[in-house]
Amino acid sequence: QVQLVESGGGLVQAGGSLRLSCAASGRTFSNYAMGWFRQAPGKEREFVARISTKGAYTDYADSVKGRFTISRDNAKNTAFLQMNTLKPEDTAVYYCAITLHSGVRIIEYDYWGQGTQVAVSS
Repeated sequence: QVQLVESGGGLVQAGGSLRLSCAASGRTFSNYAMGWFRQAPGKEREFVARISTKGAYTDYADSVKGRFTISRDNAKNTAFLQMNTLKPEDTAVYYCAITLHSGVRIIEYDYWGQGTQVAVSS
């Protein structure tokens, strides 16, 4: 089993920044690609960003490209999502997830964290 625990969410004004962390335990984190997803109230969960096992490859949703940066530290079994220039439409619960495959679809991810709330005020 793998446990993922997100942290770093909170309330921030538009234009501000937050850094989310995802701490993994229970399996070899470096064997898994990792993704961040989010779910706003009344909406479906959506892909935000992903990173390959060693961090060489990253990919972003168009809505966050240029504002968010995904990274990972395999030595610390932790991944990060740096979120800059936040907008009210970024308000959502943010989830980290890991997969032995690679992709942007929810169904491809094997293990999920419990989520951390991000709220951006206008």
